[in-house]
Amino acid sequence: MSLNMQLGGWRVVLCLIACLWVVPALASELTLSEGTESRTLSLDEIESSPLIHAELRHPEGPAGRFSGVDLDTLLADHGLAEADRVRFIAHDGYTTFLTPQQRGEKQYLFVTRLNGEPIALDDLGPFMLIVPDDVEAVREGTEPMTRWIWAIREVSAR
Repeated sequence: MSLNMQLGGWRVVLCLIACLWVVPALASELTLSEGTESRTLSLDEIESSPLIHAELRHPEGPAGRFSGVDLDTLLADHGLAEADRVRFIAHDGYTTFLTPQQRGEKQYLFVTRLNGEPIALDDLGPFMLIVPDDVEAVREGTEPMTRWIWAIREVSAR
């Protein structure tokens, strides 16, 4: 067996060990940023506001009881309610933005749990943004899904 093959195997093992340490952090923390300042929120800190629940099938697959906090409440609780624009960034780099006007038109739910449990990465977790009242319209294609985002890792305000 060549040295490259031996080292390659160790690289895989080290990568798997690193993934075991990284995945729990991804599943339980959210970065909030404003300008050059950022902070990390735990699941408990996000859920310090009353939870709202919605029974639905997400257009991308998961179904059940989605629980989370009202987006405007979350932003207000963390000093970001007055932001001119809020950016949501997913682990895969997908981004969507909301202005105060857009946030005022619909109730956005910042989802933290599916069927009572933190959302698994395989179920579009750890956090997602949905509009429960729009689920049927999104399925029918009469309402865009561009503001629905999942696998959220960061919320950035300007």
